[in-house]
Amino acid sequence: MAFDFAQTALAWFDLHGRKHLPWQQHISAYSVWVSEIMLQQTQVSTVIPYFERFMQSFPTIEALADAPQESVLHHWTGLGYYARARNLHKAAQMIQQEHAGVFPLQIEDVIALPGIGRSTAGAILSIAEHQIHPILDGNVKRVLARFFAVEGWTGTKQVENQLWEYADQLTPKERIADYTQVMMDLGATLCTRSKPKCDDCPLQHECLANASGRQAELPHKKPKKSIPSKHTTILIPMLHDRVWMQKRPAEGIWGGLWWFAGEFTDNEQALPEPLDCDVRPTMQFAEQTYQVEHYQALASFKHTFSHFHLHIQPVVVYLQPLANTLAHADVVAESHIQSLDTTEAQWVDFREPANIGLCKPAITVFNQLQTML
Repeated sequence: MAFDFAQTALAWFDLHGRKHLPWQQHISAYSVWVSEIMLQQTQVSTVIPYFERFMQSFPTIEALADAPQESVLHHWTGLGYYARARNLHKAAQMIQQEHAGVFPLQIEDVIALPGIGRSTAGAILSIAEHQIHPILDGNVKRVLARFFAVEGWTGTKQVENQLWEYADQLTPKERIADYTQVMMDLGATLCTRSKPKCDDCPLQHECLANASGRQAELPHKKPKKSIPSKHTTILIPMLHDRVWMQKRPAEGIWGGLWWFAGEFTDNEQALPEPLDCDVRPTMQFAEQTYQVEHYQALASFKHTFSHFHLHIQPVVVYLQPLANTLAHADVVAESHIQSLDTTEAQWVDFREPANIGLCKPAITVFNQLQTML
């Protein structure tokens, strides 16, 4: 009897597959879409609480489309890869405008949405609508590259096309939703990047990598190239336990998120010079002027992007209002910002940040400030 890849995998899924994840309950194209986007480059255990909060705040495509981008980014704070959130929001608005708020059912229309490629579109339509589409996310690439002993890095077009052919050939005509899920499950739980659990895998006896003992070698790793380092010294103006933050441009690194002043350079930057007791610099925010009392450097730390390492040196700049701005400063100190105002810069309480989007390094700085004070 010929080996049946799909049926073997599905038999394993019936006994061991994951069936109780939040996005597997009350399945809809919208919930599957949100989960698939969140799961890109992110582990299931990390995604679960984000998914639950996100769906509670934005239970429908309409709710997501109508929400301010600021609120969407706030719900993504700490999850990383923020372009995913911006694309999700933009795609929801496109669905609202071009598809009457109904998630499209043609794969070409789904792929046309921002942030959705062929594999993600196939996953959504196969799981939510039981359409026959192959998928090829990172987990599936690893399973197929090992099963067929595919040579080369899976990120190259030639290898990827070969894997798509295998994925298409193996995709069954029945139980497509379960098959899509089991292919993800096999890669996530058994055919892992390191220390794969081959003894527990239902495909082990037909797997060419297992037969030749090449599980650790396959799939081939991405050719290494040196990742450059950049540095930034960020100044954190502080007044009465509030810090001045600015909203970054919509495009680029941390697009639409809130951050401090500072530029990324290729060389280390010097800390601010000690203050002269007689001549103290001033800073101006929201047409108010403040005098710099002293600086305090926090612990530096590194944040890694896909294409460079960023070494961050935070420096707190303690401010005091000049006489003509004292009344304004008292208002700032006493007010508690509950929601974002309409400006692109504002004072933020780092102990209880407003409903704004923050990147992971900003959270690191806030944690340092909370420990310090």
